[in-house]
Amino acid sequence: MSRETTIPLSDPDLTATEVRAVEAALQGTRLCGGEQVERFEEAFAASVGRAQAVAVSHANLGLQMILRAHGIGKGDEVVCSAHSFKETAHAIAAVGATPVFSEIDYWSGTLDATKIEPRLTPRTKAILAANTNGHPAPWAPLEALALEHDLLLLEDSTEAIGSRYQGRPVGSFGHSSVFDFSHPAAITCGEGAMVATDDELFAAKLRRLRGRRSDERSSVVAGAIPPVGAGMSDIAAALGLAQLGRLDQILLNRRIVERLFFKHIKSFEGIKDPYMAPEADEVHWMLYVVHMGTRFTRSSRDAIVEDLRTSGVEAAAYCHPLHTQRFYVDHGHRRGELPVTEKVADRAVALPLHKNISEEQIAFIVSTMKDASINVGAGAAIY
Repeated sequence: MSRETTIPLSDPDLTATEVRAVEAALQGTRLCGGEQVERFEEAFAASVGRAQAVAVSHANLGLQMILRAHGIGKGDEVVCSAHSFKETAHAIAAVGATPVFSEIDYWSGTLDATKIEPRLTPRTKAILAANTNGHPAPWAPLEALALEHDLLLLEDSTEAIGSRYQGRPVGSFGHSSVFDFSHPAAITCGEGAMVATDDELFAAKLRRLRGRRSDERSSVVAGAIPPVGAGMSDIAAALGLAQLGRLDQILLNRRIVERLFFKHIKSFEGIKDPYMAPEADEVHWMLYVVHMGTRFTRSSRDAIVEDLRTSGVEAAAYCHPLHTQRFYVDHGHRRGELPVTEKVADRAVALPLHKNISEEQIAFIVSTMKDASINVGAGAAIY
């Protein structure tokens, strides 16, 4: 394969159906806050088994709105994971609350429910659990823990759609859930997100916080809550609605690529393919994240990622844990406080996952990683 060939990390699954939907939206009389947004909200709520869905411009803003609507802010604490690609947990700090990072499960990468209780204090108001890279969090023990300690449970599903846990789809857990529609999500509107909940009064509060409708601009009541201006355009909603209608096919296309990756990766003893916990019914990965063996260091992982990029393959370190990033270090966090999170993150490589990858390209990606592992002196590391 030519070294000039570029294999992108993400490539949206778009067809003529999406093009027609966007063209129709452009021909409408409203490009913002109109019928397309309402239709997308209704269809999305039904797809994840929720009563209500509220479209917003960005997942981080969506979570900020949830926290603000619950009165969570300065002096409050929210337990969350430091292991994230989209870093939605930044919203906790953005509203003035304190993120309390808790350990993850080594295999699934999601919050370890058994490690949360020691992190709880009288200031803890909520637990934010993520379906990391598409793998469902352990929702049964998380729900029991939240109920026992009278805590708000929130679902970060920015990296997951279509996955299922004990008979329920991701997005249906906790009081509210937030989805993301930017790259590299399966549903990609360019930008945009969705908050889903069963609490109709709460959904109405979120809509007021999102921004006033055109027919409310003279209303004194609507001005009781300063809006954040986080609406979704009808163009993005039309695109999202069309993709939602094709979601089963989009996920099937990605599943075919997953199986091809596994076919080639299983011959490489230095890589652990993505893990699926027995309590998860179905997992749809956001990216094909593999874990290098324990003989690899963080620097050798980075060298392999760079070799892939040099060879025309867009790859990335899946996660730089939040507690090791400058903002949180300045607030007292240090490397070493979450050893499992750090061990997993140091060796995780996010590989491209989309329908436009051929088996030849997948074989090239894996062979390039094999060669790179020898170049960094790790050889065929074995777990």
